[in-house]
Amino acid sequence: MQIRLYTTMDRDVREFHPIDPNDVRIYSCGPTVYDVAHIGNMRSFLSMDLLQRVLRTVGGYKVRWVMNITDIDDKTIDGSRVGSARWLPAMGTQTGDVRENLRAFTTYYEDVFRQDITTLGIQPSDFYAMPRATDFIAPMMDLIKDIVAAGFGYVSDGSVYFNVNAYRKHYTYGRLFTIDVEHFREGVRIDADEYDRESVSDFVLWKGRKEGEPSWDLEIDGVPLPGRPGWHIECSAMSKELLGLPFDIHTGGVDLRFPHHEDEIAQCCAGYHVQEQANYWMHNEFLEIEGKKMSKSLGNFFTLRDLLDREYDPLDIRFAMIGSHYRALFNFTIDGLAASVKARERVQDYIYDLADVMAASVITEHRPSVHSLRTSVFAELADDLHTPKALAALFSFMNDHKAVTLSASDAEIVLGVLQELNNVFAVWSFGPRPAVVVPDDVTTLAEQRWAARAEKNWAESDRLRDAINALGWSMMDGKTSYTLEKL
Repeated sequence: MQIRLYTTMDRDVREFHPIDPNDVRIYSCGPTVYDVAHIGNMRSFLSMDLLQRVLRTVGGYKVRWVMNITDIDDKTIDGSRVGSARWLPAMGTQTGDVRENLRAFTTYYEDVFRQDITTLGIQPSDFYAMPRATDFIAPMMDLIKDIVAAGFGYVSDGSVYFNVNAYRKHYTYGRLFTIDVEHFREGVRIDADEYDRESVSDFVLWKGRKEGEPSWDLEIDGVPLPGRPGWHIECSAMSKELLGLPFDIHTGGVDLRFPHHEDEIAQCCAGYHVQEQANYWMHNEFLEIEGKKMSKSLGNFFTLRDLLDREYDPLDIRFAMIGSHYRALFNFTIDGLAASVKARERVQDYIYDLADVMAASVITEHRPSVHSLRTSVFAELADDLHTPKALAALFSFMNDHKAVTLSASDAEIVLGVLQELNNVFAVWSFGPRPAVVVPDDVTTLAEQRWAARAEKNWAESDRLRDAINALGWSMMDGKTSYTLEKL
């Protein structure tokens, strides 16, 4: 099925045509491992996972997916310093070697990140590589040398900077995000790894050595420049080394359009002499909490582990996040999560019902319309990963095709489509229907209520019904017996 994707470079949706249909190459900007990733970060990584799953399942492509691990930048260095508040006992004892401390610090948070994304259903086996930036210092230094040699970089005070003004004479700067280049501050240099869009000026490629920071030995034109790479150079070098240039798709959050991704493009054009780093640029929107920007000061800052501590199911969290279109601002609410729980369970129950129909070998009239399910649902996923419309198509089909009305052969067809769909959503189970285990206290109350009804003690019956509901169960009365269902 033909995939269509929105690319930030064109500000439009266009058909996806890979460079090599047998090797679709995706580079995703991964985490900076200085802390536990928050759920806004997780929304971005789930959007990337959704993309590669749709390409594999709906498009039928083979995918080579790379997500980098930023283990050296201002934040990771600050966190790894001796006496840093971020240093945890689990990381071990700090040493006098700043590079060893950085490795221990970032390894701890990298392990946490890997555990968290696995909990959310992002499979480690789907990655071609998850490279650490510090393992690619040599290619970064080579790229910096090439940028300087091409006339787009210069040395100043022991650091190396990218000359944006020189670059603008040959290339467009500001392709992904509209920036005010008319107020470009020529000669002004920025050393910080992250900066605001208003700071259109020369950015750092290589930071000269500072006391207490890890450093490597770069040499340009015979001049030693001990230091460490800037943030932007990392992804340019790593994407080229692992995927080659140009590759198919570059992904990240909308906050990375400028300066990070714009500077990546500039570095690749200047140093590798390519017109494009990637053919498609895809960016997911932010996440809000109850209509407000997530912030520690507002008390609405959550990590995945915070939500798990509140006993939310990670599958429901995954379903809620990928059920919203990746380019739409996602408002994470308790009510919204509850609605996602019900929606996911509705499909899960439908899957169990289909299996029951197949097991019972129900013979009814064949319904040709069952063959429309795959086309209708997958067409929406193929159209810029539109999960809300895909789910709407699925629920519409379920409304029109109750499981009990299907023949065993039709149920098998529908179940096969849902199994394919689960390769994208990864939130449903296709094993036997689990037995319902009713707690003893609920069973006791139900027996008491059944006896009260037999005695026509309606007030007591109502009181016991409310007590059963309060424990999360519903009691349905039949002519000769009752049933209990989880609310």
